[in-house]
Amino acid sequence: MLHTPDFTPPQRFRDPAAALAHVQTLYRQAVEHLQAAMQAFVHAAAPQPGQPAQRVRACYPFVRLHAHSAARLPSSGGHARLSYGFVAGPGRFETTLTRPDLFADYYLEQFRLLLDNHGGELEVGVSHQPMPVHFAYAEDDHVEGDLTPAHRAVLRDVFDLPDLTVMDDGIANGTFEPGPNEPQPLALFTAPRVDYSLQRLRHYCGTAPAWFQNFVLFTNYQFYIDEFIRLGHAEMARPESDYIAFIEPGNVVTPRAGLTAEALQALQPLWNGSPGAAPARLPQMPAYHLLRADRSGITMVNIGVGPSNAKTATDHIAVLRPHAWLMLGHCAGLRNSQQLGDYVLAHAYVREDHVLDEDLPLWVPIPALAEIQQALEAAVADVTGLSHGELKRVMRTGTVASTDNRNWELLPGNTPQRRFSQSRAVALDMESATIAANGFRFRVPYGTLLCVSDKPLHGEIKLPGMANAFYRERVDQHLRIGIRTIERLRAGGVDQLHSRKLRSFAEVAFQ
Repeated sequence: MLHTPDFTPPQRFRDPAAALAHVQTLYRQAVEHLQAAMQAFVHAAAPQPGQPAQRVRACYPFVRLHAHSAARLPSSGGHARLSYGFVAGPGRFETTLTRPDLFADYYLEQFRLLLDNHGGELEVGVSHQPMPVHFAYAEDDHVEGDLTPAHRAVLRDVFDLPDLTVMDDGIANGTFEPGPNEPQPLALFTAPRVDYSLQRLRHYCGTAPAWFQNFVLFTNYQFYIDEFIRLGHAEMARPESDYIAFIEPGNVVTPRAGLTAEALQALQPLWNGSPGAAPARLPQMPAYHLLRADRSGITMVNIGVGPSNAKTATDHIAVLRPHAWLMLGHCAGLRNSQQLGDYVLAHAYVREDHVLDEDLPLWVPIPALAEIQQALEAAVADVTGLSHGELKRVMRTGTVASTDNRNWELLPGNTPQRRFSQSRAVALDMESATIAANGFRFRVPYGTLLCVSDKPLHGEIKLPGMANAFYRERVDQHLRIGIRTIERLRAGGVDQLHSRKLRSFAEVAFQ
């Protein structure tokens, strides 16, 4: 016998806010049903293995569009100028939804665009996709904390648990093919895939997903994080700052001095007033957040060294649909004309990281995005105070090669060196191509600005004392360039970032 919430028939809406409110109601009913059942399960005697147990299930809400024609033209009130918010043609389109508290503004915008561009109605109801019981709990709750070994042994016989077979990235990879009579997708990610990534973000980054901002900086060195922390606390001491709070791992919250009632109201849905607690040890990829009331602030993540971490972080942050992410880090300069401390603005990538080969074929080009490139170059000029001609002395635009072999220099025959020369690469690192390729794959605008910290082909290798002195001198300027780039992108409007360059022939409607 299956124990489910009371049946709620699908409803149709012409008002995006009403559609969102119904999604929130259905989601809350599912969560409350699973939580109540879990409480009863914990306090009851565990069923004996092999004995029948009542199965408990609740399913995610869905939103569905029945499109009878292509999107309207701008002259009739539509938003065809945007690269998202419409479907490719007639048909039935659908996606499951989760965490409408976290994604309320995002869902509202997507619903509004669909109705504006296609007219008609949105259908909202309960899907057939089970919600794993683990995903029905907030970040600070732990499902299995009160379970005995006997309860854990039969947990999967009573509740739905996370199922990796429904969390693949076929939609984003362009390999998903709906079966007969199945709807076409509306979004890149299904609800279970989103919930899985939200859980992973909390684990890897040490902060709640709700703190993440729409502009993300990645780095591969703690020096940058130390400087970002210093800058974050300095901003919190300025009552006139545009940022309202600074968040550190453990959800440690530092609100801005003299926070206005309006700014405090924007912070309250995420913060109950607790200052949080710093963890005993930092998580694998700690995240730090400079919050703005409209979520257009800056998140910075130390992904460490290597393409595996770069892929892991971007795989999960992508479900938050950021406006852009940028890589700021150090690299090996491959040209004799470069000096330590010079910048490299990547306009192409050699992908020898291998972590995305199964998801994104190597023959797929990863284009430079003009809006990001221009903002990065202008930010270098702003921060350094150099004009266009002088700028070329400290910044080179060129190909960046990313490798998964940190000791590529030791391979016999100099084969990597030959390949890098043939590719015209000017710099080498271990993360940038991965971050750019995953940005391309997940339709998140991306960019890379690196700083030359060694020149292994020319005898200038990293030595501890030299490296530490160099990092201290260069990190502050490099980080300020990254932040200035985000300020320029924010001021220019985010619509220009989400361009058709990153979208396929028959793209999903959700950004």
